[in-house]
Amino acid sequence: MTLRLGVPNKGRLNERAIELLVRSGIDLGEDIGRRLYLKAKNQDIEVIFVRAQDVPVFIAEGAIDMGITGIDETAESGRDLERILDLQFGYCHLAVAVPEESGITDASQIPDGSRIATSFPNLTRQYFEKLGKKVDVITVTGACEIMPYMGVSDFISDLVSTGSTLKTNRLREVGSITESQAVVISSKKALEKNGQAIQDVVDSFQSVIIAENKKYIMADIPRSTLEEVEKIIPGIGGPTILEIAGNKDYLAVHAVIDGKDVFETINKLKRLGAKGILTTPIERLVN
Repeated sequence: MTLRLGVPNKGRLNERAIELLVRSGIDLGEDIGRRLYLKAKNQDIEVIFVRAQDVPVFIAEGAIDMGITGIDETAESGRDLERILDLQFGYCHLAVAVPEESGITDASQIPDGSRIATSFPNLTRQYFEKLGKKVDVITVTGACEIMPYMGVSDFISDLVSTGSTLKTNRLREVGSITESQAVVISSKKALEKNGQAIQDVVDSFQSVIIAENKKYIMADIPRSTLEEVEKIIPGIGGPTILEIAGNKDYLAVHAVIDGKDVFETINKLKRLGAKGILTTPIERLVN
């Protein structure tokens, strides 16, 4: 049975999501960006390109089995879905923002009757209800920052990553509604029907994510320093030790290390007399 996977067709999650698919070994050919759906080569997987906010709806309705979208979009949909994997990109948060000249420094100060423009009406309404505020939530699509200037709303709630867009439009964040990042989601029904196929894709994604923060290091070390080298590069389950043909005084060691440790590790190995040190990126790493 063909597994259907939903991917954002544009926006902040699109490019990274496609990169993740390709690096996971899901071959989409050369038509990416020109078609609404693609059949992966040599795999029983169909990739459907839809709006990020539609991914939860399509899964809930059984049109697709799994998908990539944001935590924000999943929560906004209100659908009962399964969050399978955090993808560690697309970090942002849904924030309440006010004009700088308003004098408001906290969302609790927003007066009843205020108009709030947002692309996330459900989450925004729930947030203000918890604050005990009666506000008028105005649903808009895109460019929320300009709504107070245009007189459409008094304040906004919108996705914020760096905050630079708010500053450019002379807005100040006064409350955070929810944190978000890209996630893989599915439904209980899809997992019951196609659970192994879904897990295979998730495992592939996970292997790419793990590998991104790792490096593969290789070096020729003096045989006498092996015990010290094992402490420097313990690897995942210990370094791989290889004999070097025609050289009894040196051993070849291979190991996986954290990318952040490359500088220090290389210098430590050099001080022990290591030669031919080489580091390479890792495409995928399965624990």
